[in-house]
Amino acid sequence: MTTLIPNPSTPVEPAERPIVRHPDGSPVRVLVVDDEQSLSELLQMALRYEGWEIRTAANGSDALRVAREFRPDAVVLDIMLPDMDGLTVLHKLRAEADTPVLFLTAKDAVADRVAGLTAGGDDYVTKPFSLEEVVARLRSLVRRSLAAGNANANRLVVGDLVMDEDSHEVRRGGEEIKLTATEFELLRYLMRNPKRVLSKAQILDRVWKYDFGGQANVVEIYICYLRKKIDAGREPMIHTLRGAGYVLKPAA
Repeated sequence: MTTLIPNPSTPVEPAERPIVRHPDGSPVRVLVVDDEQSLSELLQMALRYEGWEIRTAANGSDALRVAREFRPDAVVLDIMLPDMDGLTVLHKLRAEADTPVLFLTAKDAVADRVAGLTAGGDDYVTKPFSLEEVVARLRSLVRRSLAAGNANANRLVVGDLVMDEDSHEVRRGGEEIKLTATEFELLRYLMRNPKRVLSKAQILDRVWKYDFGGQANVVEIYICYLRKKIDAGREPMIHTLRGAGYVLKPAA
């Protein structure tokens, strides 16, 4: 297989590239699924140049596992994988999240392209391809996805927990919950990353920006405050993973 590589003599300067990020400034997360290591490494290089966070998988099973942990904003998915085809992976991914998917395929028959898009793929490129084309198509997919998400960006929903970021109102099961400013920011960070384990260091950096007056256990203290308000008398949503951090997920 011959994959075209961007011409190194004409690099695109960072100032000239359209920067695509989440509204809160966090990097876009992309999962690359391909069993050809050399191609996977090339894609990683190109996408990291965008300032994005990248994870890879070499087969469908690993792709599904990584997707659950990583919660990507977009997936680059090869149709031909060693354990299951990309269409099957797509169906399983979409059962858990409506993540944009860009198919990579060596098949150039119209029927194969239609099958990929009919199955729910958002776009595709046919091998051999240029890395610039893959990056450009991904930018477009991610922009559309973030724009659609931003239509309701002022309202975060995890299970029966609802936060209005504009009015600072929080409700669980329809019952209003009063939070302090710091509690609100901590809950907002947890709700923007549902089912994702967040370390104390990540929370300190994002919520307190390390300006916590030297009180090293400030995260534990405020998690305790939140639990008393969010989980009191209800099925718990805030969980501690010893040695790893904290995770917010819908009640069982």
